[in-house]
Amino acid sequence: MKDKKHHERTRAQESTNAIERMYITMRHLFNRGFYKPMGVSGETLRQSLLLLRPEIYGSIGDEKAELEGLLYVIDRLPQGIEECTFINLTSDEGYSNSHFKPIIPEKRRRNCYRIDSEQMNIEITRGRSEIYDILTHLTFLFIESHKISKRVLIDEIGSTTRDWIKLENAALSRKKLTQPEREIAITHMANILGRTFSELQSIYNDFATPSQPERLLQIVYWLGKLAIEEQINNNKRTVTFSPVLRERLGHHIHGEIWANNIKDVLHKNGLLERPIHIISANMHSVMNTLFAPNALKTLISKKTAFQVYEDLSIAGNSELRNKVTKEALQKGMIFIPDTSGTNIDVQIFDTSKIDSSKIDIPTNETVLKSNKPVILVMDYAFGEQAYETIDELLKPYKAKGKKQFLNVESLSIMGKAGILEGGKGDIMIPSAHIFEGTADNYPFKNELSKKDLDGQGVNVYEGAMITVLGTSLQNKDILKFFHNSTWSVIGLEMEGAHYQKAIQSASKVRGSISPDVKVRYAYYASDNPLETGGTLASGGLGTSGVKPTYLITRKILEQLFN
Repeated sequence: MKDKKHHERTRAQESTNAIERMYITMRHLFNRGFYKPMGVSGETLRQSLLLLRPEIYGSIGDEKAELEGLLYVIDRLPQGIEECTFINLTSDEGYSNSHFKPIIPEKRRRNCYRIDSEQMNIEITRGRSEIYDILTHLTFLFIESHKISKRVLIDEIGSTTRDWIKLENAALSRKKLTQPEREIAITHMANILGRTFSELQSIYNDFATPSQPERLLQIVYWLGKLAIEEQINNNKRTVTFSPVLRERLGHHIHGEIWANNIKDVLHKNGLLERPIHIISANMHSVMNTLFAPNALKTLISKKTAFQVYEDLSIAGNSELRNKVTKEALQKGMIFIPDTSGTNIDVQIFDTSKIDSSKIDIPTNETVLKSNKPVILVMDYAFGEQAYETIDELLKPYKAKGKKQFLNVESLSIMGKAGILEGGKGDIMIPSAHIFEGTADNYPFKNELSKKDLDGQGVNVYEGAMITVLGTSLQNKDILKFFHNSTWSVIGLEMEGAHYQKAIQSASKVRGSISPDVKVRYAYYASDNPLETGGTLASGGLGTSGVKPTYLITRKILEQLFN
């Protein structure tokens, strides 16, 4: 008998297995109800993350601390979480009606509550993807904390280095540090983290907040302190999942409330029978495209449309934004702030109230006047939440025991994605969504094409895209495999397959909407995870995201109006 050929596993295969292991483990821990991230129960998660070494977490596998990854994670977790031994993931359980003040992370809209000095509660209303996101961030945080404790502990009874004692004094100091005091503290911190003084100095202010100017010092101190307590006193940090969260998850509770609320508003305003065009985007680009030309006439006469859009995106220009919002509300825009817990606000535009001569997009007057379409813009969903929200939204409206089907003519999805063959600010037009970790794939006829957006000074790529289980779990090996193999993937994002799954079931199987519903997908690149220094952890898009966002928005509206 011939010797069987020995197949060595590639890094891509190992990484794929690591991701699958992480997801199975996270589901198991969730069903179990609690776990200790740095104990035996968290070992599989830690080992898988260290094997995977995702791009976003940089040097997680090295002895030195990872700074950009730490900033990325801290911006997405509640302020003060580094001080907590007990982290409790809950459903929406009524804390908003208590004395607890909600803490909303800088880069993720989720309500968190500091219960006492030891416990942080994080409200989960966006489904499993949000749990995966938080657990991987916490695993990274705790791995980093143990790097600190290993460098500062001298013996088994808890004696620490001089650097740690000096850092502790600076971190716990009640008074504002002078520049010399801050630089002395940074010197000691650099020794502890295995980083240079200049590396720490350059990122120091990125962590600072108005109430916590020395926040990096305090984060490093508390991470180290709790890791030391774990090693010396076996006082392990614990993550728990509330019984209500475990009972509710997967039942579309928030999505159903959200969708019913929107349909009620459409019904009350007599818009339910009209042709509806759903756009998943942000809360500014459609509104600005439709109403900025009239609201900001004087500015438009001096600048190009895209320069005006850039002005509107600058944080300090709230007065300009208010003018456009005021104009929109006067011309029939209905704003539905979210009260369901999905964190997805909605805008409804009744085109019969819009003067098309005041819009700088080619429009077919006859089509608009006879059809009077309604545009429904929903804010971005998060991962699996995309399925929950669209699945509920496309169901018939029930009133007085009768079913009323929605006349949905199109769904357009515009989002941010990682690109694999271009750079930040480029545009991707998908022809199919592939769901990571499965053989599921969703090909579709995209109403948008490369030629629609070519020649505008932005690179445009067309091809299949991969819907990943979490952007924080991708590494170069997996992405290179998807890009270089016959899958020929051009980019990665978190919602596409979920949206398409809901659209296909509603249009092709359940008959809730027309089988001929038009779909449009377009993404602009927020990062290139295959480029060193091109990941999400290296910072945002700034104004370079304005042009692609508005090019896509204008093209979607142009197709709707013609």
